[in-house]
Amino acid sequence: MPKLGLDYPTKWGRSPGIRVVRNLIHSTFLVPYTRYLSPSRFAASRNSRRRTIHLRREPHEQYGYALVIAALPGAIRRRLVVAAAMDNFFMDSRRALRTVLVFNAIPIDRHKVNRRSAQIAFDLVQEDWNLLIYPEGGRTPDGELHEFKGGAAYLAERSMKTVIPMYIHESGWLQGPSTPRPPNSSRRPTSTAITLS
Repeated sequence: MPKLGLDYPTKWGRSPGIRVVRNLIHSTFLVPYTRYLSPSRFAASRNSRRRTIHLRREPHEQYGYALVIAALPGAIRRRLVVAAAMDNFFMDSRRALRTVLVFNAIPIDRHKVNRRSAQIAFDLVQEDWNLLIYPEGGRTPDGELHEFKGGAAYLAERSMKTVIPMYIHESGWLQGPSTPRPPNSSRRPTSTAITLS
């Protein structure tokens, strides 16, 4: 039986061959399709080559990852690791495999600060990987800012890396048929605001 949860192996997702496959998935499907569904406005300073921790909030996790990935420059996207909720993405082996393959995800325990998952994230940031993490511990049900969990602040303070706060606006309608669609349109602009220090 494969290991799941925090024990799910993710190192293979950062191997050169898998990175080539992921780049192909991103460049031929994920990024073009996401940009088609939700044309984004992306604003960032040209000084975005620094290795950073990305902090962001977004109401719909799985679509938020795609929106952020589509908005990031290719050089940053190719060195991106996503901190994904262990209980949501790493409790089923097939879903965990897809999550690591497509998003280069690592499992994070969002209900408490877990030393092992925090150490994995810290080590990757120290190896100059960019980290995308929900500071609130997951998607917000109403799109409003909620209390941040300690893990993101702990990583930022301990690693002394640049933190880029992000916000995605008006993307909830991408969730699916149960979510109301925008009037008279199948596509709706989404703004991704990224502030670089």
